[in-house]
Amino acid sequence: MTSKSSNLKFLNYCVYVISLGGFLFGYDTGVINGALAFMSRPDQLNLGPSLQGVVSSSLVIGACIGALGCGKVADQMGRKKTLRLIAIVFTASTFLCALAINFWSMSIFRFILGIAVGAASSLSPMYLAEISPDNLRSANVNKNAIFIVLGQLCAFVVNAILGNIWGNWGPIWRIMVLSAAILSVILWINSFRISGSPQWLLFKRRVNKARQLFRRLGFKDTNALIKSQTEAIDETDDRDFSWAVALKNKKLLYLLITGIVIALIQQISGVNTVMYYGTILLEKVGMGAGGSLYANILIGVVSVVASIFGTRMIEKANHHKMLIIGLIGNVVFLAILGLIMKSTMFSQTVTNALVLIALTLFLANHQGIVSPVTWLLLAEMFPGKVKAQFMSVATATTWITNFVISLIYPQLIALLGTAVVFFVFALTNGFSILLSFLFVNGRKMKNAYQNARV
Repeated sequence: MTSKSSNLKFLNYCVYVISLGGFLFGYDTGVINGALAFMSRPDQLNLGPSLQGVVSSSLVIGACIGALGCGKVADQMGRKKTLRLIAIVFTASTFLCALAINFWSMSIFRFILGIAVGAASSLSPMYLAEISPDNLRSANVNKNAIFIVLGQLCAFVVNAILGNIWGNWGPIWRIMVLSAAILSVILWINSFRISGSPQWLLFKRRVNKARQLFRRLGFKDTNALIKSQTEAIDETDDRDFSWAVALKNKKLLYLLITGIVIALIQQISGVNTVMYYGTILLEKVGMGAGGSLYANILIGVVSVVASIFGTRMIEKANHHKMLIIGLIGNVVFLAILGLIMKSTMFSQTVTNALVLIALTLFLANHQGIVSPVTWLLLAEMFPGKVKAQFMSVATATTWITNFVISLIYPQLIALLGTAVVFFVFALTNGFSILLSFLFVNGRKMKNAYQNARV
């Protein structure tokens, strides 16, 4: 085996292990979709619409904290050790959620699980960007986006199989939840064998170790690369990261605000209402419990296929233009979805089929274009010294927005009806198009990145 192929094999191994963080992110946010209906039964946790919203959103609150705290931990401990810690929290909190005895314990344990989810959502794309040579960076960061929807699909499949075969057994939701522990243990075991971040080692002045990792990961001209990056580090202050200093820098402030806007755009699309409440939503439009669970598998499959083809399409495309195209698609498909639900022209069977088609098209568009573009932009837009901290703030923004939407969604459905709610989300995507034109300027972002000094 040549040195080049050996390096590529090792890099790919590291990429797939790190992307398991994205997979667990997807699984743990997707499993509630099917498990919620079962745990809400009177003989289980007895959850009404309000309590369902709290159980779903408790994970999101934890994710906000996990995302905010991850940057500092990753800067202190290193990316590799932080990923290992995340795997431990994933495993422990998954077992606790499966053992929850009431609403309060489930909410608390999902909050702890959310800390791991939020930390993984912040760490994985950043970690992937730091270990990848320039020519592979976009593709490797996009693998994390694919693994997120793959995790959601896996959750839908597990939910459908367990729910339809053992759906009459009350505690079946516990098995749905517990199955995530298998992957979290695999992540923990493999986290000992992957590469650390050579860029983090440079910030810690461990140049020889960084050089070894750069070479093992397949970077070219490692001496020149280390020289340029070391000079960039030397031009910055030797002090640790300081928010007071960073926010006084206009270019860094612009990048931070733009990162927050990109994160906001990713969430106000309404995509996670489908991922969290899809089973309940489909039941409301007339599908049975079993049919809703199987319909989620179709949605998940299309999302995975769309993310695979979409990420390949956007790698070399203009990211801003692709974001606009994706958001326009969201507006169109959500408006169509609302019109179908509002219409009385069709039979129940036809309505069910049309709703499923519209939902699938919306998710394919979002997961294939909007979601990977936003994660790719966030992973690449921040300079090295502020990267972990700024990435944490941007990722926390996605979770804060996610929390608000997932908390109020059951009440919005009860108050306005499903059709009107999807019209509202069509409007929020239209607002996102405006935000994108105002803030997300590729040339300006590149200039700010290259000229910012902390």
